[in-house]
Amino acid sequence: MVILCWSVKGGSGTTVVATSLALLHATRGIHTTLVDLSGDAPACLGMADPLGPGIGHWFEGFPAGNTAVLDHLTVPSTADLRVLPVGLTGYRASSSHWESLAAWCAHQPGTVVIDAGVGEPHDALWDVAQHSLLVVRGCYLALRRTARLLRKPDGVVLISEPGRALRRPDVEAVSGTAVVAQLEWDPVVARSVDAGLLAGRVPRSIREGLGELSWIP
Repeated sequence: MVILCWSVKGGSGTTVVATSLALLHATRGIHTTLVDLSGDAPACLGMADPLGPGIGHWFEGFPAGNTAVLDHLTVPSTADLRVLPVGLTGYRASSSHWESLAAWCAHQPGTVVIDAGVGEPHDALWDVAQHSLLVVRGCYLALRRTARLLRKPDGVVLISEPGRALRRPDVEAVSGTAVVAQLEWDPVVARSVDAGLLAGRVPRSIREGLGELSWIP
């Protein structure tokens, strides 16, 4: 199974959602790969920043067909979770690299979660994913961008913050897509990430919020 997570605006919580989804699968003994295209997944998991090459190095320095390199670039996080980090270099990926990455993800055992960061993912990632999730807050600026999307996600993960005027029905009306999970804003989550403890135990508020997803193990 391939799960694609992304957002239209920075600070939406995409990395925390993607990382938590990967952890929930891994803690059930499912071999899980987290593809980090945003650059923050290792820090979110409490890992030291990978100092070696990452997927950006593959994008820039290897032929698209050489996907065997990707296996060597993954870094173990927990017993059943490995991370494919973006690395220290920026990247500009060709269409053929995106297509090869998508094919590699499709052939991995277990679950692959892709943290695609900000902006609409490449079509190849859309096409390979069984689930594409837009992570968004009830923010007017974010919803303005959501209304202009070229492709609609399968579902929306709403980060619900106190004091926001825009609610679940507003998000669904603007996105044209159902909110499939709602996570209440929780300071425990921020403290868990800051302390590097997320990999030890996904906070209850996230587990319960993502529990709305029928395909979560």
